[in-house]
Formats: sequence, C-alpha cells, structure tokens
Amino acid sequence: MQISKSSRHSKIAGDFGEMLVLYWLSKHGFECASVDQTGIDLIARNPHTKEVMGISVKSRTRTRGKEAECVNVLAEDFDKVRAACKAFGCRPYFAVVVDAGSIIRVFITSLARFVELCPPTKAASYWRMSERHLAQYADDPQVMTFQLSTETRRWWGGKRAVRWPQLKAN
Repeated sequence: MQISKSSRHSKIAGDFGEMLVLYWLSKHGFECASVDQTGIDLIARNPHTKEVMGISVKSRTRTRGKEAECVNVLAEDFDKVRAACKAFGCRPYFAVVVDAGSIIRVFITSLARFVELCPPTKAASYWRMSERHLAQYADDPQVMTFQLSTETRRWWGGKRAVRWPQLKAN
C-alpha cells in the first residue's frame, strides 16, 4: 500500500527526527536541548568525551521503492552549521534520520567525518542509503547509529489487527 503523506509531512518529519535524536541522546546520558538556531537543531554534551556537540538534524521519509535514495545536504548548510557551532563553542555534527518502510534509521557523525564520507559538490553532499553504504556506516567507529523497527498493527484502510506476542517475565 502506497502512503499518501499530509501537506505538512516534511515539517512534521523534521520535528519528529529532531525529537527522536534528542530522546535517544537523553536516554543515553547526554545533557541535551532543542535549540531554535539557524544551522543547528540540538546541543548536547557527550558524557563519554565531555564534548559539546551542535547537531543539525536532516530527516527524510521514503516511500516503498525509494528506501535507498540518498539524503541531500545543501552546501550552504555546512557553513550554517559551522557558524552556529562557532557562536556556541561546540563541535559541528550531523544527524541523518531516514524513515524507510518498516525501519527508521538514525546516523550521527561529526561534520568532518560526514564530509569525508560524502564529499560535497558545489551544490550538495549526498548521504547514501544503499546496502553497501549502510554496511560502511555500520562498520565505521565514527558513525553512531541506531534503528527502530516499526509495524502498523491496525490502521485505517483495511490493515488487519495482529495480536501482540506475549512477553515472558525474566
């Protein structure tokens, strides 16, 4: 079934991606906050390195058949991230959030590593989502990643309800 997105889906997906990354960082001990600043969306202190990170979150939703499309980051975004991080005394990072079918994948890496992995052209840089690139990111110790599996259990349009499996007590 092809999903028809709402007219505000890009804004909603962007907000969701930011909050998902913020939640995950907080869950893992990062002191962090959402910021309304040109260039960055989040500021976080890494409890492992004590580094203060200025994070620009790029969120995309991919429909069936388009799951492997790359995420474009405009060349001007790099300058905006650098300027915001300079103003706040933090190190620039990118988080890429891709909702592709039944998996939401999140990647977090420094701007420096992002540029090494995805050298920018004059117009943009391209975070690739092919199986080969996903394996490369998984093996890269400078790319932090997590993913969520999703399943629609019952929804409008005829999806049949499926019972949740019983959880066993430990």
